[in-house]
Parts: sequence; structure tokens; C-alpha cells
Amino acid sequence: MVLSQLGHILVSVADSIMAGRIGTPQLAAASLGNSIFTIVLVFGLGISFSITPMVARADGRKNHTRIALILLNGVVLNTLIGVLLFLLFYGLSPLIRHLDQPEHVVKLAIPYVNVLFLSMVPLMVFQAFKQFAEGLSLTKESMYISIFANVFNVGLNYVLIFGKLGFPAMGLIGAAWSTLVSRILMAVLMGGFVIFFPRFKRYRNYLKKQSLSWAHMYRMFKIGMPISLQMIFEMGAFSFSAIMIGWLGATDLAAHQIALNVASVTYMMASGISAAATIRVGKLRGSGDLVAVHIAGYSSLVMGALFMAGSALVIILAKDLIPLIYVEDPAVQALAAQLLVIAAIFQLSDGVQVVGLGALRGLEDVKVPSMISLFSYWFLALPIGYTLGFWAGLGATGVWLGLFTGLTVAALLLFFRFRKFVPA
Repeated sequence: MVLSQLGHILVSVADSIMAGRIGTPQLAAASLGNSIFTIVLVFGLGISFSITPMVARADGRKNHTRIALILLNGVVLNTLIGVLLFLLFYGLSPLIRHLDQPEHVVKLAIPYVNVLFLSMVPLMVFQAFKQFAEGLSLTKESMYISIFANVFNVGLNYVLIFGKLGFPAMGLIGAAWSTLVSRILMAVLMGGFVIFFPRFKRYRNYLKKQSLSWAHMYRMFKIGMPISLQMIFEMGAFSFSAIMIGWLGATDLAAHQIALNVASVTYMMASGISAAATIRVGKLRGSGDLVAVHIAGYSSLVMGALFMAGSALVIILAKDLIPLIYVEDPAVQALAAQLLVIAAIFQLSDGVQVVGLGALRGLEDVKVPSMISLFSYWFLALPIGYTLGFWAGLGATGVWLGLFTGLTVAALLLFFRFRKFVPA
């Protein structure tokens, strides 16, 4: 599950690394575009995440009819959400011009992010099938598909960005088209696995129009919406931090993208542990084994903390080497190394908060965690970051110190929230 979750962020990592080889403006445009697209992405992912705890709990109760209905209605709901997100944000993309970003960066970012918006449709279809399979503890298949799709994306990036195998050099927009194609491939492969895998044969009789239920879709949306809001509050804070850093110039924005890419990689790996916590806690709660719920939840929190502590050590040791992979600009490299130190420091907080969220989702506790995220990131992280970055004159470093504060507060509040449900 760690590798499967990692697949979502590796797409933007590949885009950023290859865009950085073209130049600093392209890397800055990738940063701006991905920061905006991330908000759309996490909203869709949040809705899809409602499928997993529902399937896990039904599996714990051996309710196969309910599992089948969740599959059909989950696929339909996710597809509709994907189409709506594409149509809405494609129409709003020209508003990027009003974010007070460098004009040459905006000109590159708008067509790039529009294609990414289109990729939300196949991605949401993939997510529906993926979350369903993972709710039944079948996690390897989505991992294999994600790895394959990311390797495919890197190869197609190389062809389309730099103009190989007879294709014209498309630059940054080539990376976006590569992402779209790879996500279509992911949806086809994951859907084919769920539909034709023998274990799912018992559910196929329900895959018909008569089994569609607005009540089922509404329940998924009702659980998924707070998850989406929580993710938007968190990721939106990071995206808005990119906008603030963009006010400082393309160099700062490019450095921010490097540090954020690295932090996003470790975050998505920790979110794999979080997703596993959702499945285990949800299934065990469905079976009524509260002692096992206790063990699964706290074990996941310890695993997340230990993993992120190791990630922090790696980031600190490699802080001067990592920027070299992205860009050749010495100014960007120096600033990125500074930001990577802060990214390393908040790894522990990031791990605890994301795993805590996963464990709480397994309990279907989603509303209060979303309010915790709103408070931690929008009432603490961003105001503190703006104060330190612009009033105190710390620039991008000050903005990142604000993010560190928000993550730490969120981790503490979510830990105590879980303790309220499952005392140590």
C-alpha cells in the first residue's frame, strides 16, 4: 500500500524533475500547476477513500451483498465526481492569472494544469476499483499497476517533453499528456482486475442498473466529503504556501517545489501505512474486536513515527544532493537545501498526523479530524508562515516554519482524538 500510495505523487515528481532540466521557469510552472491541481486531486481522493472503510466493515461482518452494492455505486459516484471536477476547474483555470504570479510562469502553467484536470476522470475510476480491492485487503495488484504506470509515465515524459521517437518536443505540456495517458492505463488495468478476478465473481450479478442506489452513493459522499475537506485543508495550505512563495519570485518557487516534492514522497509513503490502518481498524471494528482495534491503531501510529524518523535522517544527509537532481541553478539549489532541513524536522509530525487520520477513518470518525485540519493549517500554519515569511523577512524559510507548526499541532490533536475512542 505504501508503494501504491506513492504512485500518486511520483507522477508530479517525474514532471518536476524533467521540467527542471528544461529550465527554472518550467520548474516554477510545474510547481504552480501541481499546487493547484493537488487541491482538485485530494478532493477526489477523499471521496474515493470512503469506499475502503465501508467495504472493510462489511467484510468483517461477511455481508457480501453490501460489498457488491458498494462496488457498483462507488464506481458510478467516482466517475461522476471526476467528470464534474474536470468541467468545473477547466473553466476556472484562467483565474490563475489573478494569483499575482510571474506572467511567464502562468503562461506555461495554465495549459499544463488543464490537461491534469482532464486526467481526474480516469484517475477517479481507478480509485474506485482500487479502494474497493483494498477494502478486501487485496493491495498488491494496485501496487503493481501503480509501479507499471509510473514507469510508463517516465518513459512517455522523456519522449514527449524532449521530442524523441519522431514526436515534437512539447516541453512541460508533454508531461501533462503523459500523465493523462498513464492514468487511463491505470483505470483500464485496475477495472479489468476487479471485473475478471475469480474472487470477485460473487459480486458481478449486482453490476447492473437496478442495483444503483442514490442512498448508497449519498452515504459514500457523506463519509467522503469530510475526508475531502480534511485533505483540502491540509494540501490547500501547502498549495497556498506555494502561491505566497511565488510572490517572492521564480527562484523561491522552484526551491519550494523541490522541497515539497521530497516531503510529498515521504508523506504518501506514510499514507500507505495510514491506508492499511483504515482497513485493519475498519474490519476489526466490524467484527467487534475492540482489543484488536486498539493494537492495530497504536501499532500503525508507531510504524508511521518510526518510518518518518528514518526519512528525516535521509533528507538531512542528502539535503545538498537532492536539489542537483532537479535543477542546475545554484540559487535554487542553495535555497532548496535550507527548506529540506525544515521538511526533515516536520517528518515525525507529518507521519503521526496522517496515520492518525487513517485510524480514525477506520472508525468512520471523519468530521472532527476535518475541523482539526482547518484549525491547524488555516488558522495557525498559514498566518504564522505569512508573518515569518513577509513581516519577519525570512522569506520561503518563514513560510515553511509556519507549515511545521501546523503539522505538529495537527499530529498532537489527532493522537488525542484517537485515544478518546481507543484508550491506551
